[in-house]
Amino acid sequence: MTLLADVLSTVFERRYRPFGLKGAETRPMDDMANELVGSSGETSGLALAERILSRFETMSDDEKLGFFRHLANAMNIDAEAVRSALEAYEQTPSKNSYRAFMAASEPRRQELIRRLNGLPGATGALVRMRADLLRLGRGEPELEALDLDFRHLFASWFNRGFLVLRPINWESPAHILEKIIAYEAVHAIDSWNDLRRRLEPRDRRCFAFFHPAMPDEPLIFVEVALTKGTPGSIQALLAEDRDTVQPEDTDTAVFYSISNCQTGLASISFGNFLIKQVASDLASEMGNLKTFVTLSPIPGLGPWAAGQGLDLPSDDPKQMRALAAHYLINAKREDDLPDDPVARFHLGNGATVHAVHADADTSDKGRAQSGGAMVNYLYDLGKVAQNHEAFVTTRKVVASSEVKSAANAANTGQAKER
Repeated sequence: MTLLADVLSTVFERRYRPFGLKGAETRPMDDMANELVGSSGETSGLALAERILSRFETMSDDEKLGFFRHLANAMNIDAEAVRSALEAYEQTPSKNSYRAFMAASEPRRQELIRRLNGLPGATGALVRMRADLLRLGRGEPELEALDLDFRHLFASWFNRGFLVLRPINWESPAHILEKIIAYEAVHAIDSWNDLRRRLEPRDRRCFAFFHPAMPDEPLIFVEVALTKGTPGSIQALLAEDRDTVQPEDTDTAVFYSISNCQTGLASISFGNFLIKQVASDLASEMGNLKTFVTLSPIPGLGPWAAGQGLDLPSDDPKQMRALAAHYLINAKREDDLPDDPVARFHLGNGATVHAVHADADTSDKGRAQSGGAMVNYLYDLGKVAQNHEAFVTTRKVVASSEVKSAANAANTGQAKER
């Protein structure tokens, strides 16, 4: 952790405090929101923000939906005012006409969210509020537009400069460890002993991003295994009876699980920073580490194969590897991006499709989603920037010659998927 990040964390943790409703409040939430946006007193504004956030967390879904609809409609932009301000700016570009256009084009609900966030401890409450909005507003255009305001503000509040990278180990506070168990989204942690096996051995690492305004809430975390060579089985990697490898005898860092923790921060990207930061830090710490790879699921393979009328050949490892390779390289969405969401994430980070494995995840979940196949994405720190540029500009899927050969051998009877 850098000195600046440590200072920021300390400062924010000192100002953080849970908020709670002080006294009864019977006014409609809509009226309180309107008053907060129009208030000029700092103390009265903070008190009102506290009452709004406290009330919101006790509301029913129907009441929350009504509040969101008020923000989406009554606190939206005035289209005619925006047109007039833009016309004035076009006719006479100046500081004043541009300021008027900016004021007209920003909905009042953005200022409401900012003022709510002025309350110590409010950032986490607003993240939870957005989680409710995503859950309740799906399919309602006005509420989906409202979510863009949350995303716009969160993208600034949670930018990389404010994120603090912290190691998680068996000595970390219990309330943090409990959240690692709860938030693990790839390979479930089924007991404290299971968690201990992932954190305590010398050849295991875990890192998480935190935000100073939410010091007790990991935003995203990655679990890392230090190994000799590139693994091709998650069960072997996590086996209870596996032999611990001394860190100095390893040559590979394997990112085998990455989990987003906050539903309310969906579409706010952290993972691309996290993996590359951890890889860079480990490379600096341990000169013996030469290879940085993932051992990743292929969650889109099963649904894609079913849509193509194909059976997953899980009893034929060679064909399983070929089909998985073909899918990762050739199956595309309408926008020409890879069909698989995990592939989109890692390729967008500048990784390479390095190797495909059959019988790599023999759990019920692994069999169901991909016939047990998994994939290694390689993070070559000297090439990730170049690969990233190729992917975002030309949609190029960078893959090893081994994976390309396997894809060419796939017997799908299909042309390139689009």
